[in-house]
Amino acid sequence: MRRILLLVLWVSSGLTLAQPPPEGERSPLHGFFAAESRQQREWENRFEELVQAANIGNWIERMAARPHHVGSPYGKENAEWIAEQFSAWGYRTEIEVFDVLFTTNKKRLLEMLEPSSFQAGLSEPAIPQDAASGQSAERLPGYNAYSADGDVSGELVYVNYGVPADYEELQRRGIDVRGKIVIARYGGSWRGIKPKVAAQNGALGCILYSDPRDDGYFRGDVYPEGPFRMEHGVQRGSVADMPIFPGDPLTPGVGAVTGVARLPREDAPTLARIPVLPISYADALPLIRALGGPVAPPSWRGALPVTYHLGPGPAKVRLALEFNWDLVPAYNVIARLAGSERPDQWIVRGNHHDAWVNGAADPVSGMAAMMEEARAVAKLVELGWQPRRTIVYAAWDAEEPGLIGSTEWAEHHAEELREKVAVYINSDSNGRGFLGAGGSHGLERLVNEVAREVTDPQTGVSVWERLRARRLSTANPPQADRIRSRADLAISALGSGSDYSPFLQHLGIASLNLGFGGENAGGSYHSAYDSFDHYSRFGDPGFVYGATQAKTVGRAVLRLAAASVLPWRFSNLAETIKGYSGEVADLADQMRRRVESHNLDVAQRVHILAADPREKLVPPSKKEPVPFLNFAPLRNAVRRLESLARSCDDALKDRLRSPQGLPPAAQRALDRIFMLSERALTRIQGLPGRQWYVHYIYAPGLYTGYGVKTLPAIREAIEQEDWVEAEQQIALTASVLDTFSERLEAAAALLEAPGSDRE
Repeated sequence: MRRILLLVLWVSSGLTLAQPPPEGERSPLHGFFAAESRQQREWENRFEELVQAANIGNWIERMAARPHHVGSPYGKENAEWIAEQFSAWGYRTEIEVFDVLFTTNKKRLLEMLEPSSFQAGLSEPAIPQDAASGQSAERLPGYNAYSADGDVSGELVYVNYGVPADYEELQRRGIDVRGKIVIARYGGSWRGIKPKVAAQNGALGCILYSDPRDDGYFRGDVYPEGPFRMEHGVQRGSVADMPIFPGDPLTPGVGAVTGVARLPREDAPTLARIPVLPISYADALPLIRALGGPVAPPSWRGALPVTYHLGPGPAKVRLALEFNWDLVPAYNVIARLAGSERPDQWIVRGNHHDAWVNGAADPVSGMAAMMEEARAVAKLVELGWQPRRTIVYAAWDAEEPGLIGSTEWAEHHAEELREKVAVYINSDSNGRGFLGAGGSHGLERLVNEVAREVTDPQTGVSVWERLRARRLSTANPPQADRIRSRADLAISALGSGSDYSPFLQHLGIASLNLGFGGENAGGSYHSAYDSFDHYSRFGDPGFVYGATQAKTVGRAVLRLAAASVLPWRFSNLAETIKGYSGEVADLADQMRRRVESHNLDVAQRVHILAADPREKLVPPSKKEPVPFLNFAPLRNAVRRLESLARSCDDALKDRLRSPQGLPPAAQRALDRIFMLSERALTRIQGLPGRQWYVHYIYAPGLYTGYGVKTLPAIREAIEQEDWVEAEQQIALTASVLDTFSERLEAAAALLEAPGSDRE
């Protein structure tokens, strides 16, 4: 089987499985002089030898032994234990505490009043095959943090995934959710978008459930026989409106420390406006079965054994929720390893440690891998390796309710972090499968170089080769041609959903999010069954991908900490932004055609009404035509960026390979330009309507949540059909790119100057 898989990889990727060339024939690592490059590879190989999968398994079992949500006793105990380990390895370690708003459940009631009586059980039973599933006294029940309190009753309406397009479809069918309670299945967007859109459409309450088509028996055997969500599993989670801002809902923009001014709860804009409750598909089945009205469209139908109807009614339900609204301590563990030459340049590496329940997969699988990475880095220092730059490891608390621990730390130390942090590298859950990489595209070449060095434990080829083979096997012909034409594999853009968000999108710090997965699918997410028993069977048997993550991310950390010059490659970024600029121009054309089609449809309906007065359909109103948008400033800025990126990359490559090299003063000056370059892609005024998000290339979407919007100010203005705003944001985005290009001009001039020995 192993030989067959290797052959498939070779055929699909077009690559040979030959051994890497001898060291003397390999290209120097980006950001290193040739001699230093050879030494760095030797150190990285020794680092890999130090990584032990057994440590990762032991630590997952230890940290996931009990529920450990923010504010819990075991959450504090875990933080203290993590800090002890870092201190023992030689890191200067501290625990920094923030007092943050966190809701816990006091009352949960969901009952069907008509046409028959039913009360939801709202419980996750213990199962013999899972030791942690019996810890009900310690764990949080199935609920949504930051839901509103409320006791509401109304007819039930099924709204599919509960995203804006679903409500538009209901409107076309004459179904109004005002004064009603909606039920939406998980998926299609981040969960916090669903009650937000429901409230905007006038709903009184929102019920969320995991449909077995998306997350249950339709996909495979359910737990404990298989990995997928069993009928009583419930997905907990926050419903704070994080696309406005993440972090503590009462302290936007500042750290939640003692004495800080806090918003009154009624003025906090990210808290949900209606009661929201997640339930299992066992509890959802009687509600869905009782719905009448039109049959749901084919794409709306899940896998419950009933015909899916939209309602409203005859099902009528009561939803009654009450919460504790408390300030609880969040414990961030911060561990530092000082740099030898440039201690005021920081490489920050983070993973969160809090969970909704036991959290073996989310987040402990990533946390344990990061700890093993940090242990091996410290051991490497004992063997003689020295980082040029300071390495900071962070174990964040309160990520699950809304990226709170990392956001409060970033806001509280914002000035220092903007001045010192070169890169933030994040991880979260981890499991069997393929490398996943997203982040700042100036670091795309670094990710590719690292991925070529790490061996995939299942196939024996590099994780880069395995990922490329997978992409080629799933690509359509144009996509496959593009993959083959590029030396580097593309990394994804980052929206939100984990702790990189405050660094990238609020502080303008270049960031990466790295991890493995794709063969660890299953329904334990945010449930009582995210346990060591589940993870060790289905997530990463033998913890070999935990070790692979430690090796992959560890190499990136070592390389960033040791490089002669920070290893940016701006041509990758310029190519990516050029693609984004083409996308927003195409989006404007698509909107123009859509509006023309809409107005034609309105005219046809008016004609039908005139011909037949019995026709009941009321035509929607016409839309204003889409005006011409002048994309010339954006195109010109992109062309300038492309030219300067090539010049800067070529000049740096030449200087690193030249006998004259690059004097230390010039290296430090270039580092300064490179680390501040990401800041140039921001505007302090922030994005329209949400000042917290300042990055003009990447942001979470207002109605996608975790999903990214690239060139967000332009893209969302077009999507919202605000043509005046779109025109303004085209010009502002072009000016941001021009400011970035000025940084590249300064770098190129420094590289081309004789001697380059100046600050």
